[in-house]
Amino acid sequence: MKSLNILKGVHRVLFRTLNTDRRLMWQKQFDTSYVGFLRDGAQWLKDNSDIKLVGIDYLSAAAFVDSVATHRVFFESRDIILVEGLKLDDVEAGIYSVHCLPLRLLGAEGSPIRCILIK
Repeated sequence: MKSLNILKGVHRVLFRTLNTDRRLMWQKQFDTSYVGFLRDGAQWLKDNSDIKLVGIDYLSAAAFVDSVATHRVFFESRDIILVEGLKLDDVEAGIYSVHCLPLRLLGAEGSPIRCILIK
């Protein structure tokens, strides 16, 4: 994680991984070999960055083999919002303004959203 050089003051990061290159979001079946965070990567983000929103290009931000422990790290502090299931096929690396528009659902802990990136 350290090699990503995420600058202090950056609050939102979207990760375009091999999941996009493998077109996993377009597959009908769930693929357990997707790229996601392990517990130590999530812990590093929480402890060493100002990140408040993490977006990733598959159905879970946590790797399948470490899902529960990784989600606990993200959710313990309640400081980091996870945005999962992003389709980033045509998005190039760069600096964007990201706007996430959730559905307003009463009594829900999460919601489907539409994310808009502005270059």
